[in-house]
Amino acid sequence: MHVPDGFINAPVSVAAGVAAVAAVGVSLRGARRELADERAAPLAGLVAAFVFAVQMLNFPVAAGTSGHLLGGALAAILVGPFTGVLCISVVLLMQGVLFADGGLTALGVNITVMGVVTVLVSYGIFRGLVKVLPRGRRRTVTVSAFVAALVSVPAAAAFFTLIYAIGGTTDVPVGKVLTAMVGVHVLIGIGEAVITALTVSAVLAVRPDLVHGARGLADPLKLRVGGELVDAPARDTAAVPVAARSTRKIWGAGLIAALVLAGVVSFYASASPDGLEKVAADQGIDKNVREHAAAGSPLADYGIKDIGNTRLSGGLAGVIGVGVTIAVGSGVFWVIRKRRDDDGSKAADKATA
Repeated sequence: MHVPDGFINAPVSVAAGVAAVAAVGVSLRGARRELADERAAPLAGLVAAFVFAVQMLNFPVAAGTSGHLLGGALAAILVGPFTGVLCISVVLLMQGVLFADGGLTALGVNITVMGVVTVLVSYGIFRGLVKVLPRGRRRTVTVSAFVAALVSVPAAAAFFTLIYAIGGTTDVPVGKVLTAMVGVHVLIGIGEAVITALTVSAVLAVRPDLVHGARGLADPLKLRVGGELVDAPARDTAAVPVAARSTRKIWGAGLIAALVLAGVVSFYASASPDGLEKVAADQGIDKNVREHAAAGSPLADYGIKDIGNTRLSGGLAGVIGVGVTIAVGSGVFWVIRKRRDDDGSKAADKATA
């Protein structure tokens, strides 16, 4: 759903940019709480890289149309909503600057639609569901993640239509755009929901303590007393050695998975236009699309310039994208965490002065 330059006029693009900057600013402050654990920053960088990799895997949803992960729900559930917005923003920035995917003047639109809206909608639904569904971590979180991701995609499509209604550069009836966008993105949402639920479930199976959305939802240990099952006393997690809670294995496994997906599996992704591209072509809202400012990038269109072998070119570009995204993302989150620690030290010094 990457919006290119030319779909939305300059005033609305600027307004969306201001909204995106404000959302990122709020998220930078909110992420300090979510990154309190020293393990969180590198994991958040990994989530950004994983989303980048999976977004390269377009899957067919209808005749001549494909879709790809947006990632807002996945990021929010794994690392928290504020950090999730930052993860998607990093991904979109890397895609726009390096790969000419999503217009640079439309970056604010893309962050607002694909980052802020998907996170707000999905995490709101997710938190609501885990409160009302039977209390049991893995099943409840997986089902909630599925529904939240499913709804977040057509919600993002509807919000794009709202932006188009205000600042679209073509004269196409908004009703037609809304029907087409929501219709195809409901189908894409199913794919998003499957990917999100499977990924969250996989992490829950091995390291439930690392899933932000699952905290406080542990299934209580049951003991049989006098023929009846009763809840066992809560386990003292502080007694678990730090080494036992190391994230190296899951971080390494996640990085390998992202590299394989971007470097190898992406070659087999659907070549059909994604939902927005298909709707734009069918409805005529792409008449004023402009060439991307980074069209001359050596990595434009997810290939390396001057490498004739398509498989090798795309694979190397994907690997580079994963590497750059995890480096930039981890750097951003490390700085946020360091600022949090510095502010905490200053507050402690003032309290003891």
